[in-house]
Amino acid sequence: MRPQIGLIRLGTLAAALFIAPAIGLAQVAAPQAPAAQRESPLAVLDTLPDSPTFKQIQSRTYDFKEAGRSMNYELFVPSKYDQSRSTPLVVALHCLGSDAQHMIRYEGLTEEAEARGFLVVAPMGYNSRGWYGSRGTGRASERGDAAADPANLGELSEKDVMNVLALVRQEFNVDQRRIYLMGHSMGGGGTWYLGIKHPDLWAGLGLAAPAIYTSPEALKAITHLPVIVVQGDQDALVRVDVTRQWVAEMKRLGMQHTYIEIAGGDHMRVIARDRQNMRKVFETFDKAVRK
Repeated sequence: MRPQIGLIRLGTLAAALFIAPAIGLAQVAAPQAPAAQRESPLAVLDTLPDSPTFKQIQSRTYDFKEAGRSMNYELFVPSKYDQSRSTPLVVALHCLGSDAQHMIRYEGLTEEAEARGFLVVAPMGYNSRGWYGSRGTGRASERGDAAADPANLGELSEKDVMNVLALVRQEFNVDQRRIYLMGHSMGGGGTWYLGIKHPDLWAGLGLAAPAIYTSPEALKAITHLPVIVVQGDQDALVRVDVTRQWVAEMKRLGMQHTYIEIAGGDHMRVIARDRQNMRKVFETFDKAVRK
């Protein structure tokens, strides 16, 4: 039976992005439809299709000492896992307003991991709006519920990801040359940030509608990493022209990369409800081994 998942809503994902101050490149496009006609982009997460592989997802907690509290994360273990053999690992970062439970249940994610024999872990990143450190060490916003966040939210969000990664590497026989990082929206920004900050840790990066506010010049630190980016050209939250700038810089640097731009694609469905695009992410990872 699929567990009940409480979706964390911040009004709408759009509103949550609109209130964030711009840093570096302009990233957020203004909504076009009247508010009464707009549905939260997060609504798609309420209808994620069930899968037999969900039975292999473990909901776990650990003692997050730096935050003085317990923290949850989601872990998928493939049925073919064998402790005597090293196994590739994907770290998956959720979007703004969402959580680890939804991220690991994106359509096709656990199915692809099961078929290919990948471990998958989805950290919470402290809460639904921590930004994994990509927006700095503090809070990205002071409005609404965010006003109650710890002053070092960004730092804790980043630390949570690295703590969870360390826990999985300690417990399981993880192939140290095949650790991958992927993320959607806020999680995509976190993927750029943590990928660039720890360039010798990852074997490859996967990003969907990546919300990032820094310059693509930072890509020079990861010219050795294969990258796949998925973006809808009708995304009202993460502008396609900004993503194209990052893709253009990867091309200029001669990076191994795949760019999938979906004609008519929105912010959520291009990865949360697109098995084909999820498969392409895993195909990229399947071929990538850190030297």
